[in-house]
Order: sequence, then C-alpha cells, then structure tokens
Amino acid sequence: MSSTTLVPSTGNGLFSRYHFMLRRLHSLTGILFGSYLIVHLTINATLVEGQHIVNGVDQGSFQAQVDKIHGLPFLKAIEWLFIFLPIIFHTLYGIYITISGQWNVGRYGYTRNWLYLFQRITAVIIMFFLLFHVLTFKGVFGEVMQGALSFNADYAFKSTVEHLNAAWWIWAVIYPIGVLASAFHLANGFYASGITWGLTISRTSQSRWAGVCGLIFLGSFGAGMAALVAGILNANILKDDSVSPASHAASPEVPAVVETVSPPARAE
Repeated sequence: MSSTTLVPSTGNGLFSRYHFMLRRLHSLTGILFGSYLIVHLTINATLVEGQHIVNGVDQGSFQAQVDKIHGLPFLKAIEWLFIFLPIIFHTLYGIYITISGQWNVGRYGYTRNWLYLFQRITAVIIMFFLLFHVLTFKGVFGEVMQGALSFNADYAFKSTVEHLNAAWWIWAVIYPIGVLASAFHLANGFYASGITWGLTISRTSQSRWAGVCGLIFLGSFGAGMAALVAGILNANILKDDSVSPASHAASPEVPAVVETVSPPARAE
C-alpha cells in the first residue's frame, strides 16, 4: 500500500540536497510539539472542575497548573526553544513539502494517501488557528472586543472563559474546527513518525500503532472539547467581579471563606 499523497519533486536545490535530514527534523519537531499539545490539552481539560474560590482567590486545578507553568524559571526561553521555534520550522518545511509535491490521490486512492492529504489540509487549518489562538491570548490585538480575547495568568479560569465567550463564532466555529484539526494532525503525525524512524516496519506493528494513535486522537479531541464545553457552561461567572488580578494576591492572614463554583450542569 502506498503511504504518500505527495510525490516530492527532485532537483539540486538546498532542500533537495538535505531532504533526508530536513524530513527527520520535520518529524522530530512534530513529535516535540505534539507532545506539548497533549500536555496543553490535558491541562485545559481541568476547566471542567470549575473554580474553587478561597478569599477571592481561585485555587482550582486549572489556575494551579497555570501558576506552576508561569512560575518556571526562564519561561520565555523555554517557550521559544521547545514550542515556538519547533512549530515555526515544522510549519515552514511543511509548506515546502506541500507546494513542491505532486498530488496522487486521483491515481492512487489508498487510505494512507487520503490520510496524508488530510494531514496537509489540517496543517493549513492549524496554521491559521494557532495564529488566532496565540496572538489573541498574548494580547496582540489589544482592546479588540474590549480586551476579552487576552489571557491573564492571574485569573486564568475567568479570562479563558471570557475569551471563549467573546463571540459566538469563537466557541461555535473556530475552536471546534481547530481542536478537531489539531487532534487529527497529532494522531496521524505520530503514526507517520513511527514509519519515518523505522519503529513500525511490519504490518502488524503498524496496525497496533494505528490503534494507539486512534486512542491519542480520541483522547486529545475529547480533552479539547471538554475544555471548550466547560468554558461555555461557565459563562455566568463573567458577571462575578469577586475574582480579579488584584484579589489573586490576597493576604493569607484573612480567615478563609471557601466558595466552590462549578459548571451549571452539575449544580443542584
């Protein structure tokens, strides 16, 4: 069975001369970013636990995970070295592979060919999705939608819910499509990496690895959609001003008053 949708063009250019090394680096950066994505979606899935307010401070699971991440030393260096630079290279070389190849799905309609085609399509979707997700969370668009799109680590849960509910097309269109494309690209990319690195050569090993990658797809897609649904169901907290960046640093000497805020679907 053929396992490619694109037939790489030949030539004497830089990319052609170092094709083997660049393809391995492309696969390696995909594995690195894919591993990060699994962690990222798993952390986001803790949104389903809701908020846990103590003295005006959110001490829920999602906020706790965000605090741990933002408490890491050299966070900016870590982000660029292990996240941004790998995904930039992976994206740019992926674009080269796409535009330099020759589509053969029309001639060889094998399953793996179609999956490879969908891999290229989802790559384009993810590129635009990541630009929207990262740039809006980083506050690049400033006061667009009254600043509702920006992320504030001091009150992570509330700012994430505000981001998702800033407009109907964000939670209804952008994130469902982005999460689905990311989950497929992740799982299919992991499957292909097994072949690329010579780890799944036989049909039996490929079949078993395909089953594992299927579970990776279901798990990552489920985690992403769980976070999205939790964000939608908790839209009512946007009317509550008791949790703010200032209150996040509340004095521990104040007697503890605990309030649990859960998604409406679980309320009695």
